[in-house]
Amino acid sequence: MGKRRAIIVVIDSMGCGAMPDYADFGDIAECNTFKNVCHFNKGLDIPVLEAMGIGNLGDYEGVNKTSTPIAQYGILREKSKGKDTTTGHWEIAGLVSEKPFATFPEGFPKELIDKFVEETHCGGVLANIPASGTAIIEKLNDEHHKTKFPIVYTSADSVFQIALDTDMIPLETLYEWCRIARKLLDEGNYNVARVIARPYKIIDGKPARISKDRRDYSMAKIKV
Repeated sequence: MGKRRAIIVVIDSMGCGAMPDYADFGDIAECNTFKNVCHFNKGLDIPVLEAMGIGNLGDYEGVNKTSTPIAQYGILREKSKGKDTTTGHWEIAGLVSEKPFATFPEGFPKELIDKFVEETHCGGVLANIPASGTAIIEKLNDEHHKTKFPIVYTSADSVFQIALDTDMIPLETLYEWCRIARKLLDEGNYNVARVIARPYKIIDGKPARISKDRRDYSMAKIKV
């Protein structure tokens, strides 16, 4: 008998309600992305998911329930400590994380940024704060073009993100800087889940992220 495979399709960030530890991660009890998306759009046209039973998970505006679902459905409770993508993917694969990945609501420590600048020879960084990627790129694009410093930022998740205009700094340079960041984070035991390359270009006069060239550099293993 050949090897069996499971295909898992994930709608990233499409949560369906708060976990018991929601407050530990700065969330509110009312957080429910799926329900809020349904409400904002005055319902969704998702007949296949409806047939599978997604409407049976709760009360969602414009999404019907079914008494004859064609699939199994349910709401799972995460065992791991954490809320980021890597934690979820690891648990799906059977690895429960007892310790959450680190987040940096005040930005990354100066000693880490100094080492990053030294090893990449990038000259300096911009931002070093939690931010929306699209917003921070638009805000700092002019300064990035003037200084050629990469835009480094984080989020509510455990991520070290590096953005730059690849028409000014080569894409391969961005990837190399991400590999250096990954090495420094691991060597310093910063417990950061992912380093993310966020390339962008100026299109029609505005910064636009180039998603096809994004790369994620995940922590390869847990140190115990």
